[in-house]
Amino acid sequence: MTIDRRALLSGLSAALLLPRAARAATVTDATGRAIVIPDKVERIFAAGPPASILVYTFAPELLVGWTRKHTPEQCEFLGAGACDKPEVGRLTGRGNTTNLEVLLQLKPDLVLDVGTVDDTYISLATRVQEQTGIPYALLDGRFDAIVPVYRKLGELTHRETQAEQFAQFADNTIKTIKGRIEKIPDGQRPRVYYGRGPRGLETGLAGSINTETIEFLGARNVAAERRGGIATVSVEQVLAWNPDVIVTIEPAFASSVRTDPVWAPIKAVQTGRVHLSPRLPFGWVDFPPSVNRLIGLWWLAKILYPDHFPENLKPLTRDFYGQFYHMTPTEAQIDSVLADAT
Repeated sequence: MTIDRRALLSGLSAALLLPRAARAATVTDATGRAIVIPDKVERIFAAGPPASILVYTFAPELLVGWTRKHTPEQCEFLGAGACDKPEVGRLTGRGNTTNLEVLLQLKPDLVLDVGTVDDTYISLATRVQEQTGIPYALLDGRFDAIVPVYRKLGELTHRETQAEQFAQFADNTIKTIKGRIEKIPDGQRPRVYYGRGPRGLETGLAGSINTETIEFLGARNVAAERRGGIATVSVEQVLAWNPDVIVTIEPAFASSVRTDPVWAPIKAVQTGRVHLSPRLPFGWVDFPPSVNRLIGLWWLAKILYPDHFPENLKPLTRDFYGQFYHMTPTEAQIDSVLADAT
């Protein structure tokens, strides 16, 4: 009797693969692609900063490494061992710093990206998955998708119950704040300029992921005349917009704009409504635009509508950091985070 070696090897391979495939799950990501997830997901490579923060908040042990090293100031507000994770680079964005060889060496069970869902990112996800054989899921990074994103992450990791705790926290926060915002008349909704960069002349246009929470709160983004992402504008343009409020993540700009005679005619400067966002361990408004914006929603609501949001930020900050950053900040630490903002 002659044994067909090729057929035998093929049969053995199929038999070896069958148990794993039978236990695997197929999950549809935000692109509509069906991703086959292994029965155990124990290592996740985050393709960019928003994904790394999402995975860390959900289950720190799953994150194989950060896209970049954190500063000692950031590490103070992250859980034990968080900053021991290596810097592994990123696959997405202009600063992509890793390659497929490095990715394969890290042996992740899943590659995850959270952000813009368009043809460029779909193409990247498909190509990386085809070339490495590693499942690559792309999730919607919009702020109003945070709740379903946590639930989808639960599906991707077979941790649905754990994910629901985060989804419910986010859902309660968003519904509580949105419920109050809806009762505020249009005439009481401020016109806001969001300033990035050392001179404050980079801003988010309509539809930009970077100004989502400002627009979510019903404030009028003065740069929303055009659609797009981040754009560079002139001081003259900001003067023409004459915003009621200026929000920034840049300490240098926040400091200079209050005394710079060029900016002096702007209403926000004249009325003292220039606000520097808290930013440890991650920005509360942006940078990166991930789930770190949930606590920032309370801060923004208070500065935009102080009469409607009397809450003390300290207990809110403690609860959020405890669940999402896996550390319970001391009173002094909370004071330092909030005092850093203005």
